[in-house]
Amino acid sequence: MNTLIYLDHNATAPILPSVADAVREASLRYGGNPGSQHESGRRARRALEDAREQIGELLGARLGGSRADQVIFTSGGTEANNLALLGLTAEQVDSSGHLVVPAIEHPSIIEPAAELQRAGWRVAHPKASIDGAVRLQEIESLLEPDTRLATLMLANNETGVLQPVTEMAELCSDRGIPLHTDAAQAIGKVPVDFSALEVATMSCAAHKFHGPLGIGALLVRHGVKLRAKQFGGHQQGGLRPGTEMLALAVGMCTALECWHNEAEQRSSRLKQFRDQLEQAILSELPAATVIGRDAERLPNTSNISFVGLDRQALLMALDMAGVACSSGSACASGSSEPSPVLVAMGLEKALINGSIRLSLGASTNATDIEEAARRILHACRHLGHGSNH
Repeated sequence: MNTLIYLDHNATAPILPSVADAVREASLRYGGNPGSQHESGRRARRALEDAREQIGELLGARLGGSRADQVIFTSGGTEANNLALLGLTAEQVDSSGHLVVPAIEHPSIIEPAAELQRAGWRVAHPKASIDGAVRLQEIESLLEPDTRLATLMLANNETGVLQPVTEMAELCSDRGIPLHTDAAQAIGKVPVDFSALEVATMSCAAHKFHGPLGIGALLVRHGVKLRAKQFGGHQQGGLRPGTEMLALAVGMCTALECWHNEAEQRSSRLKQFRDQLEQAILSELPAATVIGRDAERLPNTSNISFVGLDRQALLMALDMAGVACSSGSACASGSSEPSPVLVAMGLEKALINGSIRLSLGASTNATDIEEAARRILHACRHLGHGSNH
């Protein structure tokens, strides 16, 4: 039985032991409801707000003074993205405005936008260049007088390509258009500063950076109007009602602190491992192609197309060989349709059909990389993809 090599950290980065310990300790220490007025509740509330403040600071939010930003806890990135898109558009007087949502966005952005379109909004889906980044000129040409909202992810979940969010924020700001960024894949892999990005809202998910499953956050800039889409409680200013998940918030905070304490070292190590893995594969399979290789990418993400192979067959072969990876977003897992991200980049069908994603994490080591390359090459050859094809 092969030892499992986990290369699907962009789907979920397994929780760190220290984070799991923090969740357990908080669960046992704070038994009260943070909304209760008795001592047990007040203790829980203080711990929750401490975690919220620390998370905000680590992500670059301004939390002090009269112009403080908000950190709203959610169940994860999907809920945070829904709250941003539906909450920002709900403030509009009519539902016939215009949205700009790039075609490379995560399903948790694309599908709420589709729901808004069904409600009467017009949605533009600009594509990306062949290197995986959106074209700012195209986006600028799509902005209209009645554009009410735009989105752009900070880093693509499939290719790892970083997106020009700061530049797009400037375009939008000049026109009074709020910009939302999905930072789920970027946080914990590259430095992220909410204030410096100048976006209206930013979403994240703890399980993408070795935090616990079941918690994420939406950061909201001071002065940005957001309307609740759920009802039934006073918590978090009524924008996300329901009892807050204190222990998970503590775990999320701990995971961010772990990243902050070793950010430069972790990023450097992951980039080195990623490059080694790509080189080991390309040296034996010259026909293989690293998608987005010439763009600025996350240090942990490699999207490789094994031209001539079927991605689903390769994934199954690698699963049997003990290598966990994917062919795209976990939220679209199981779909036999071509990746919308790769289609939006204008890639050839052969590249899209043979593409898989390998994503590394804090636990990945040199032995994993060496053995993963060996197993991947063996699987490709077994499936008929020799080094001369």
